[in-house]
Amino acid sequence: MSDDPENPGRTTYRHGDLRGALIAAGVEMAREGGPRAVVLREATRRAGVSPNAAYRHFADRAALLHAVSDTCLGFAADRIQQALDEHPPTGDAEADARMALRAVGLGYIAFAREEPGLFRTAFSVPDDLRQAMSPAKAGRNGLTPFQLVGGALDALVAAGVIPPERRENAEFLAWAAVHGLGMLVIDGPLRGLDDRMIDYSTDRLLDMVDRGL
Repeated sequence: MSDDPENPGRTTYRHGDLRGALIAAGVEMAREGGPRAVVLREATRRAGVSPNAAYRHFADRAALLHAVSDTCLGFAADRIQQALDEHPPTGDAEADARMALRAVGLGYIAFAREEPGLFRTAFSVPDDLRQAMSPAKAGRNGLTPFQLVGGALDALVAAGVIPPERRENAEFLAWAAVHGLGMLVIDGPLRGLDDRMIDYSTDRLLDMVDRGL
């Protein structure tokens, strides 16, 4: 007997969270081929339900892509948090604040290199800045990538590394720098570099961000 009231002939869908299943299928497609690979009909096929069942949760492909993009940003936040966890505080406020900002950049660029399809998809939806702190884009720690870089910058001010008057909108400069390198590495002329050269470029870029702030 079928577990799917939308399609009595199917037995694949059993978990009771169709929206979540469709997003998970969309993430799988994004990982394989970036945002263009996220297709609503294919998501329903992978979830094991009829195409019509999806419209209760997503009006069209754009709606599904938006939800998948939000999820991918959450994964980026998780990767940044992983980098932060790999550099625990030492008790030296200035050194810890500098290292935290560096770890945010390392995690961000690592996500681009390790999950290029998800990285591309994370930024494929033209949300405005007001939505950069939406809980839908947060990682497991409840913070979005934008909030994580903001927290690192706040720590630099608290440690006396940068004066308060230079703090305003500094997120945009730091974010633009690491995002640009990430895109150049996965889709631009730097994609042919080996890991050693990419690591070197990442370190130099983060040194420049630190000095520039």
